[in-house]
Amino acid sequence: MQVVEMKENGGVALAAGEKAPQLSVKRGEPTLVAPAEATPTGEQYYLSNLDQNIAVIVQTVYCYKPSPTSADGGGGGKDVDVAAALRDALARVLVHYHPLAGRLGISPEMKLTVELTGEGVVFVEADAACDLAVVGDLTKPDPAALGQLVYSVPGAKHILEMPPMTAQVTRFKCGGFALGLAMNHCMFDGIGAMEFVNSWAETARGVAELTVPPFLDRSVLKARDPPVHTFPHHEFAEIPDVSDTAALYGAQELLYRSFCFDPDRLERVRALALADGALGRCTTFEALSGLVWRARTKALGLAPEQRTKLLFAVDGRRRFSPPLPRGYFGNGIVLTNALATAGELLSAPVSRAAGLVQEAVRMVTDDYMRSAVDYFEATRARPSLASTLLITTWSRLEFHGADFGWGEPVMSGPVTLPEKEVILFLAHGKERKSINVLLGLPATAMDAFQELMDEI
Repeated sequence: MQVVEMKENGGVALAAGEKAPQLSVKRGEPTLVAPAEATPTGEQYYLSNLDQNIAVIVQTVYCYKPSPTSADGGGGGKDVDVAAALRDALARVLVHYHPLAGRLGISPEMKLTVELTGEGVVFVEADAACDLAVVGDLTKPDPAALGQLVYSVPGAKHILEMPPMTAQVTRFKCGGFALGLAMNHCMFDGIGAMEFVNSWAETARGVAELTVPPFLDRSVLKARDPPVHTFPHHEFAEIPDVSDTAALYGAQELLYRSFCFDPDRLERVRALALADGALGRCTTFEALSGLVWRARTKALGLAPEQRTKLLFAVDGRRRFSPPLPRGYFGNGIVLTNALATAGELLSAPVSRAAGLVQEAVRMVTDDYMRSAVDYFEATRARPSLASTLLITTWSRLEFHGADFGWGEPVMSGPVTLPEKEVILFLAHGKERKSINVLLGLPATAMDAFQELMDEI
């Protein structure tokens, strides 16, 4: 099993005795980029109940090598002011995505909303005293270093004090640059974020019309009146930590590692899930999720009676009836769940865990999703991560296509995992047929997880 870890020197070749260069970034003063044309202001922009559940800041970085000329003359080239080009394109794309220029607030119904102030996206220019190569590989979160490439509002104590989006352009000595984005998940899910970034890139390249213009009306996901929740929705359940994993996390350093599953290893994982004949078929996602859930449970040493929950998001865009409109600007994902005791998972083959994942996927119908929307309307409950593993899948998101005129990013990825319970599936390699499984665990648990992965 190949393990990808961030080396101290970020992958830069060093002479004997030479110190590794460190990422050091100097930021300029933040400015505001408002929409280039007049947009609606003085109103509240409706956020659906699916947006309310995941109002966390997601930080991503896109790195671009220097290029003497752009492929299509759309703004690239070494002599072009990168920050000015991106700022100008951002102002123009915000005409279509104008809620991003507003600020978060609370509606009379005590829900998150967007105040359409039109004041703009926070934009920062920065310079790094090193080459882009020092950034290394984005396969493992490194908040201390990579956090320098993304702007966070100083002193902000909660999301109402943070804008929906910030953007930072960092220039490197080699002529390359990084685009760091901090975006509130309540504004859009991964697919929506991908469409926004790609639209911004199209605008920078001078494309006349957006390939996927945003559909802004989120009222298509309003709760029913009265709300009707017909499913138990265990995603909100608080599970007691009878194994005292909190003490383990508190006593040990949290280590991050990224495990690469190439196509051959992915097929071996799927074969493991199908080996005993309990499942007639199984997708790669179901098999890999089941394997990782089971392995993490074992690595943490959970007591046999410990109930454990698996959460993951299913894209509901086509599962709703009728389907959500193309370009839906918002969260079209719904959390589904599987429950089992540690003993149940570890005393059975991988097929048991994979089968539970499969059942959770099948559960996501229009009825289930409408029930989830109504459940929040009636209870204001939020998903609990107690004794939970949350798998987030980015492997199908084509952020690598974000060509602003300097070609596709040479690498892109998250700055950090939002919570210790989160595992990220990322596409890996030029063909994007491999998957990096990115997670954080206490040191001893990570060693145990490593051993289990080495057996695959």
